Amino acid sequence: MKKRQLGTSGLAVSEIGFGCMSLPTDEKDAGRIVDEAIAHGINYFDTADLYDKGENEKVVGKVLKHHRNDIILATKVGNQWQTNTDEVQWNPSKDYIKKQIHTSLKRLQTDYIDLYQLHGGMITDNSIETIEAFEELKKEGLIRAYGISSIRPNVINRFLTESEIASIMMQYSLLDRRPEELLDMIHQSGRSVVTRGTLAKGLLTAEGLERANQTKGYLNYESDELKNTLQQLMSIHNNLHALSVHSVLQHKAIGSVVTGASSPEQIKSTIKAYETTVTQDQLEQAKTVTRQDVYKEHRI
Repeated sequence: MKKRQLGTSGLAVSEIGFGCMSLPTDEKDAGRIVDEAIAHGINYFDTADLYDKGENEKVVGKVLKHHRNDIILATKVGNQWQTNTDEVQWNPSKDYIKKQIHTSLKRLQTDYIDLYQLHGGMITDNSIETIEAFEELKKEGLIRAYGISSIRPNVINRFLTESEIASIMMQYSLLDRRPEELLDMIHQSGRSVVTRGTLAKGLLTAEGLERANQTKGYLNYESDELKNTLQQLMSIHNNLHALSVHSVLQHKAIGSVVTGASSPEQIKSTIKAYETTVTQDQLEQAKTVTRQDVYKEHRI
């Protein structure tokens, strides 16, 4: 498994990362999946305090504690949930971030987080105090680097300009190519992108057409267009999973493609896709049959 530098943070992350949100709650089942990922060279693991009201962080902490020195551990903050309800309040304040990290550290059974990410963001936020919180946490040795998880161009531009973020997490796939309007700028700024949604809820895997038959569409793709697009992609390469992964990895701004798995078999499938050869000509063909939309909202 190759690794890439995450911005200027000094963190070397595996080209395939693991999104922990889909981990089962059973520790033994989760442990088998994580062990499979690590055995194949995956070292980047991403969770959030929001997932399952913090229970996901607890599971991640249990199954990764014996691997702590060999992995890059990332989590997120900013969504303050109420313990007894499903209500979530957006809270990017300095006080909340600096308090919440101690809760995450306890659940993750570690004394530092490699990458701490703001889990969202709006242009109306007081970004100055948010950035101050992350910078102070770095100085205190509680985090090694920080980033944001956002698809809002105005928020991304603000943090690129005003902060020392290492990375931006964005949804990016062959079926959602909106980030391409920002990738060159992000790369030129010295930052990296970690992706989510690269398999488009399984639509860009071997089961893609079957899943497409069970849905009314995906983003701006209506049902028939979605099925037609998937068929065209499959005619370009017989491993749609591989085509989807390598199409995202080809840009220099990408640090890691973060994919989830709920079984060891799903990990093996993604690794097989990663190890499958995809030519540059096939990558270019794939982009001729998919739409390159742009972000229509949240612009300065």
